[in-house]
Amino acid sequence: MAKGDFLFTSESVSEGHPDKVCDQISDSIVDIYLAADPMSHLGVETLATTNRVVMAGEVRGPGSITKEQLIEAARQRIKAIGYEQEGFHWKNAEIECIIHAQSVDIAQGVDAAGNKDEGAGDQGIMFGYACTETPELMPAPLQYSQQILKSMADARHSGSTPDFGPDAKSQVTLQYVNGKPVKATSVVVSTQHSERISQEEVREIVRPHVLKVLPKGWMCPEEAFYVNPTGRFVIGGPDGDCGLTGRKIIVDTYGGASPHGGGAFSGKDPSKVDRSAAYAARYVAKNVVAAGLAERCTIQLAYAIGVSKPLSVYINTDGTGKVDEEKLVKVIQDLIDLSPRGIRTHLALNKPIYTRTAAYGHFGRTPDADGGFSWEKTDLVAALKGAF
Repeated sequence: MAKGDFLFTSESVSEGHPDKVCDQISDSIVDIYLAADPMSHLGVETLATTNRVVMAGEVRGPGSITKEQLIEAARQRIKAIGYEQEGFHWKNAEIECIIHAQSVDIAQGVDAAGNKDEGAGDQGIMFGYACTETPELMPAPLQYSQQILKSMADARHSGSTPDFGPDAKSQVTLQYVNGKPVKATSVVVSTQHSERISQEEVREIVRPHVLKVLPKGWMCPEEAFYVNPTGRFVIGGPDGDCGLTGRKIIVDTYGGASPHGGGAFSGKDPSKVDRSAAYAARYVAKNVVAAGLAERCTIQLAYAIGVSKPLSVYINTDGTGKVDEEKLVKVIQDLIDLSPRGIRTHLALNKPIYTRTAAYGHFGRTPDADGGFSWEKTDLVAALKGAF
């Protein structure tokens, strides 16, 4: 984020958005395999359209896991999201599983052997980011966009908003003064709804969720509060728009406030640095900001397939840093091993903790007792402060 005065916008999508349905199904498959064997390897993609789901990709894990088991897991995930509609129903959707064994060529590059440590599952660049805009150390436009939809989903699941469907999107534009967010200038919420309520009724059901999430006094002008601006959103979810795994990478990360390496997270086990190194980069950036060493911190990591150590570690505190960035790079690498094995071990990533990440953002969440969202911990703060 730049200094000065400007407007910045981020969007989010709900758990019932077609792409997010696919992300959750893919990650539920990851969790099944990791629960059976923590060293399983997966790259699973899902497509969802009108009453049809196709799961594809490659896995290396226990042969005892059957396609029927994976199909049932997908069905239960659709049920948990809340799809019981004519065009997409958990009970009668046609679900096809064409997942197959992982390529031995990929396996030999990733596996440890002899003096060779475990290599990265692919080449690529990964970014992590943190800032002081919210208590979660996340960019405010994205965090509020996510929380609005999460609040609406919680109300839908509780039964208090029975006329809402699972599919929804939000978008929040904030005004920044001297680089700090001060208020919303517009809010957009589109939500699937039943035939029996009007656009104005939808607007008034949505309003309290927005007011609850935004800081007091930040609500946008009434004319800039857009709810279902097309006027009708009855047909939604995969029945209205085809969904695919991995298409909401900006929603999953920082809402455009930080660079993105391009790799998606869902459907991948933690040997894939697309996922694990992005988590590690967020972990480090968040700890740097939590330690008071900077107000904003961007970290880039780069890897080559089959190579264990990162090719580069880059840090940019955007002029807000209070310590030497070159020394900070060295201190970070002394505190955490950024090889694929080192990241997995430090953050304890070989667990069935991924379905929960596949909606409402992978970052800015609360660490769970079972190890979920371990990359959101700030347990490096004391060591970072001590190093400087």
